[in-house]
Amino acid sequence: MFKLFKKKSSVKEPEEVSEEVLEEVSEEASEEPSEEASEEASEETSEEVSEEVLEETSEEALEEVSEEGSEEAFEQEYSQDNKKKKKGFFKRLFKGLSKSRSNLRQRMSYVFGLNQIDDDFYEELEEVLITSDMGVYATEEIMDELQEEIRKRKLRKPADSYEVLKEKIREKMAVPEDAYLFTEQPSVVLLVGVNGVGKTTTLGKLASKLNSAGKKVVICAADTFRAAAGEQLAVWAERAGCPIIKGAEGTDPSSILYDAINAAKSRQADILLVDTAGRLHNKKNLMSELSKMYRVIEREYPDAIKETLLVLDAATGQNALSQAKEFSEAANITGIVLTKMDSSAKGGIAVAVERELSIPVKYIGVGETIEDLSRFDPDDFIEALFSSDKDNDNDNDAEDDLPRNEEE
Repeated sequence: MFKLFKKKSSVKEPEEVSEEVLEEVSEEASEEPSEEASEEASEETSEEVSEEVLEETSEEALEEVSEEGSEEAFEQEYSQDNKKKKKGFFKRLFKGLSKSRSNLRQRMSYVFGLNQIDDDFYEELEEVLITSDMGVYATEEIMDELQEEIRKRKLRKPADSYEVLKEKIREKMAVPEDAYLFTEQPSVVLLVGVNGVGKTTTLGKLASKLNSAGKKVVICAADTFRAAAGEQLAVWAERAGCPIIKGAEGTDPSSILYDAINAAKSRQADILLVDTAGRLHNKKNLMSELSKMYRVIEREYPDAIKETLLVLDAATGQNALSQAKEFSEAANITGIVLTKMDSSAKGGIAVAVERELSIPVKYIGVGETIEDLSRFDPDDFIEALFSSDKDNDNDNDAEDDLPRNEEE
């Protein structure tokens, strides 16, 4: 019925010694000797001066060229490396969101292929957003803002409002400027979440990424309730090249945290990553355990930034949202890590969590390897969720394909 629009060193030369300089030097060196002596003195002094000047100027030139060249080379290499990494992760993100994208675009194509913007269009679109796990509250806001923008722009065709919808969804997912301040200053980062969401694996990947970025990282295995949790984390610590502090199964988590804080301080570590227990029977136990750990951090490391990342399995959809609400009531959650996005067919959970809890998504995982965990970029996420396979094949340089009615 419809088809898609395609969105559309310079090296300084050594200074030459002028003839005037040579003549002056020659005259000063000669004290009315014979012509032969004068010539010899002139030759010797000119050679000495020439060599000295050449050495000095060439050294200065080489130093300047070396400094300029090394700075330019570093900037170019750093820029190219970042572009490659960003482009590489976008491809992995695009591939990881294939289930969500396929599910969403198929239904969006029908909605935006309708002939006119009317009540049927709005009802169909609202259903698509809600069933994509964007949540009722986020969907209501997006729909209200979309209708207002459509009225302002006097749009008549559903296809014309496609980009507006993307803008409104993107606005719900803004990441604060200070979201990653904890990676730049001494900090203690607690990772919380229920068992099975990929919490320990996420900590290992995060440790590896921070270590690769030149940060000194210490890992604390404070999940002493789950069998073999410490051993699993020890494997990740070895892969990441980070020291790990752990205790015997059943040990008080706060006591291990105490030892880990002292170890981090003595080693002048930048970041202490703390794995916590996921099997806590009720909210009271959760709040009690985390409160105790917070007190230890406050007492032993008051100057450190305290970050608490909640790890959620995106594949569980609305259940993940329920977990987020429970944990946010029991702890000061500062960021969300969404794992297993590649296993979910409903990527809208990222929008729902941020809107309903006012907690930013800071990291996203789309696979099993370390490279599949990255900082959350709303622009990349929206593009990967709404772009067509053709766009990605063209290195994401073209605009997204827009649904369009065949009759136009």
